[in-house]
Amino acid sequence: MRLLSGLRPRLILAFAAMTIIGAAAAAGASYVSARNAILEAVQDAAMNQLKDRVAAYGRPLSTPPTQEQLNDFAGSLRLNAVAVYRNLRSVNGPDLNTFSPELRQTVANDNRIQFQRVDRERIPELLVGLPVLARQPDGSMQNSGVEVYSLTSLVQQQQAIDELAKSAWQTAALALPLAAALALLAARQVLRPVRALNTAAAQLGEGRLDVRLPAKGSDELAELVTTFNNTAAELERTVGELRAMEADARRFVADVSHELRTPLAAMNAVTDVLDEDAEALPPDTAVAARLVSGETRRLTRLVQDLVEISRFDAGRAELVLDEWDLATAIRDSLDARGWRDGEDLVTDLPEGVLARVDRRRLDLIVANLAGNAFRHGAPPVEVRLRADGDGVTLAVEDHGPGIAPEILPHVFDRFTKADTARARSEGSGLGLAIALENARLHGGDITAADTGHGARFVLHLPHRAGGGTP
Repeated sequence: MRLLSGLRPRLILAFAAMTIIGAAAAAGASYVSARNAILEAVQDAAMNQLKDRVAAYGRPLSTPPTQEQLNDFAGSLRLNAVAVYRNLRSVNGPDLNTFSPELRQTVANDNRIQFQRVDRERIPELLVGLPVLARQPDGSMQNSGVEVYSLTSLVQQQQAIDELAKSAWQTAALALPLAAALALLAARQVLRPVRALNTAAAQLGEGRLDVRLPAKGSDELAELVTTFNNTAAELERTVGELRAMEADARRFVADVSHELRTPLAAMNAVTDVLDEDAEALPPDTAVAARLVSGETRRLTRLVQDLVEISRFDAGRAELVLDEWDLATAIRDSLDARGWRDGEDLVTDLPEGVLARVDRRRLDLIVANLAGNAFRHGAPPVEVRLRADGDGVTLAVEDHGPGIAPEILPHVFDRFTKADTARARSEGSGLGLAIALENARLHGGDITAADTGHGARFVLHLPHRAGGGTP
C-alpha cells in the first residue's frame, strides 16, 4: 500500500485504469458489433438459401406425402436438411433430436422461417426450420404440414470471431504503454508546482518567511500558488510584528530590571540597618520595618530572577564549566541556605559522582528545586543523586499536596504558581523556569511528576555538559 501513497503512482494508476477501461470498452463494443455482423450474415444466407431451394422445388407434394416424396424433396434441396411430416421423415439429413422441441413447436405454429443458434459438444451450429406452404383452392397459402429443418456448422465463423476477439484484446493491451506515458506526462505537469509548493512550505516551516513562488497561468494550481504567496506575506508581516513586540518587551524587562538593581542595593543596605535596630524601635515601627525589609528582599529576588531570565531570552547566557564532585557541590548549595540533614531534609548524595558543570548555575538549579519543595511541599524533603550510563540524575521529592493535574503541564511556565490564592508568596514564579533553562544550557532537562503523596522533580545532566543552546 505504501507504493500507492504518493500522488505520482496514484495518477499513473488512474490514467492507466481510465485508458484501459476505455480501450477495453471500445474493443468489447467492436467485438460485439463484428460478431453480430458475422453471425447475422451467415444466418441470413442460410435462411435465404433454404427458402430459395424450397421455393425452387418443382414437383407437387401430396398431402399427406409419401416416404419417397419426402426423400426426393429433401435430396433436391442439396443441403444438410431433413424433411418432416408428422411421424414421417426423410432418410437423409440430420437427426431430428438435434432440433429442440421449442424450435419445432414454433415452426409448426408459425408460417414464418425460424432459426436457433446452439453449441453442441462445444461446436456452434445454426438450426433453421421452415414450414412448406401449399396453395389452397381459394388461392391462399397455408401450411401443408411438411417442415424442413437444416443444420449449418458455424465453426469457421466462430474461429473468425475468436481471432477478432484476440485482436481486440491485443489492441487494448497496447493502450497500456500509451496510458503510462500520458500518465507520466500529466503527473509531471501536475506535480511540478506541487513539489515547488512542498519545498516552499518546508522552507516556510524552517523560518524562511520571505520564500515566494512565481505564479504562472490562470488555473487552480496558479490560484493555489497565489494564495500561498499571500499567506506567506501575511505570516511574515505578523511574525515580524510579534518578534518586534517580543524584543521590545524583553528589552523593557531587561532595562527595568537593570535600572532597579541600583536603588534596590541602597534599599537593601537601609533594610539591613533597620533589621539590626528593629529591637530598639517602637513596636509599630518595628513591624513596619520588618515588612519593608521582607518586601525589599522579595523585590530584590524578583529583579534578580528577571535579570537572569532576560539573559536567556537575549541568548547571552554562558557556561563556565569545570569538573566537580556533584555531591559536594549540591551539599554546599543546601548548607548555604541553612538546609541540613534532619527531620525536614533527607539526602542521599554518594561521593565520587563527577560531571562538568557550571557551579553557579547548578547552585541555582538546586536552590530552586529544593526551595520549591520546602515552600510548597511538606517535610521530609528527599534529595537523591544517582549516576548511570547516560549521565547523572538529581531527584528532589517532597511529601506535600503534590501538583494538581491542571497545573502539571504548566509547572515550568513563567509566573506559574501551584497555589494561585497565594499571590503574595515568597517565590517570584520564575524559579522553576530559570532552573529548566539552566538545565537545558547544560544539555540536560528537568521533569516534574505527582507521586500521589507529593511532588517529584528530577534533574537530568550529561557527564559532560554544554550540549544545550543558550
